[in-house]
Amino acid sequence: MLETADRDAISPAYGRYVLFVLFLVGVFALVDRQIFGMLIEPIKQEFEISDTWMGLASGLSFALFFAAAGIPIARLADRGSRRTILAVGLGAWSVLTLVSGLTTTFAQLVIARLGIGVGEAAGTPTAQALIADYFPPERRARALAIYSVGASVGVVLSYLVGGYILELWGWRGVFVALGAPGIALAVLVRLTIREPRRGRFDASPAAPVTTREAIRQLFSEPAYRFVVTAFALHSLSHSAAAMWNPAYLARVHQMAPREAGTLLAFGSASFSALGVIVGGFVTDRLAASDRRWLLRLPGAASVAYAPLSLLFLFAPSRTLALLGLATSAFLSGIAIPGMHAAIQELARPSTRATAAALNLMVLTLVGQGLGPTLVGVANDVLAPRLGDGAVRWSLALAALVCAGSGTQALLGARRLLASTRTATPATAPP
Repeated sequence: MLETADRDAISPAYGRYVLFVLFLVGVFALVDRQIFGMLIEPIKQEFEISDTWMGLASGLSFALFFAAAGIPIARLADRGSRRTILAVGLGAWSVLTLVSGLTTTFAQLVIARLGIGVGEAAGTPTAQALIADYFPPERRARALAIYSVGASVGVVLSYLVGGYILELWGWRGVFVALGAPGIALAVLVRLTIREPRRGRFDASPAAPVTTREAIRQLFSEPAYRFVVTAFALHSLSHSAAAMWNPAYLARVHQMAPREAGTLLAFGSASFSALGVIVGGFVTDRLAASDRRWLLRLPGAASVAYAPLSLLFLFAPSRTLALLGLATSAFLSGIAIPGMHAAIQELARPSTRATAAALNLMVLTLVGQGLGPTLVGVANDVLAPRLGDGAVRWSLALAALVCAGSGTQALLGARRLLASTRTATPATAPP
């Protein structure tokens, strides 16, 4: 049985293996979360509900339970076995994704969605805390980028595989097919990932703190407040687009599910994945001489994202629209690794999972919760005048929010050095 791994017991090859497994966890988290966007139209037609209700089901209902469970689960992860908590959460949300395909009423589907939110609350905070203890600070942004690209790969699979299975087996078949593999992955996580010593790259041991003290420490840092706000606004724009772009292509451009899924997979999600990878390496390179680049690069990328998203929505030609889609997705990905790395750098060893969970709680409530929901409400408000074109204008408003994300990240960069001096200093292992 693999138990606790100390500094000397972890080989580079094993560290890469762990990162690959965590990458797969990230893939399944986003597949199970994002697939709902591909299924909005058939679910809406079967249950005869409005865009507002679809927005609530895809966004706010998931976000509320994800946020409510996030901090308690993260505190368990900061004190107990992170691999066990991750395995249980992954198994739970995978089972409930499968169960979603067996539902016969909209209420049952929403209840399953709530449970998926609770299970996924164990995912990213626990995985990021593990990565922080497997990789030293000078390689952490790259490791977090590789983990984060799993989310983009998950979106690619949800578009590609989801669109294909939807045309073959219907929306229920999609849930069953995508939920089952995650159960096997949960077993792999529990049996093969070792628990690293907490704070193994830090100069002083990780002293346990209470939940209240952990939250107080984190939010007392101005840079942490700025990066959390930046991430939340970034998530609002990104979540709204990811959830409603399939409906936009179906309603405005009359695309079939498989065609829309293929376009979004290769024209958006794949470029987002490339952006995450490039962002991780570029951020590490720039931040080696000035740690403020952890937030400067995300800030610049997020400001540029907004006009390029508008190009996708309003371009007069298909070529320009695809250019706007690909470049905005690339910039959205570039912003992610630096913000994740900044959060881990601002946290002390005993609060890293909590730092990630607090960030996820806010960005999930604001981004995953409000983003898709507000677009759904705006669609219903604008539809009497704009018809099927209402979704285009709703998505345009959501895209503009990302400029605010960039502004917050740039403000956070100005305070980053002062904030990181109060955190525990980090050192590489001998």
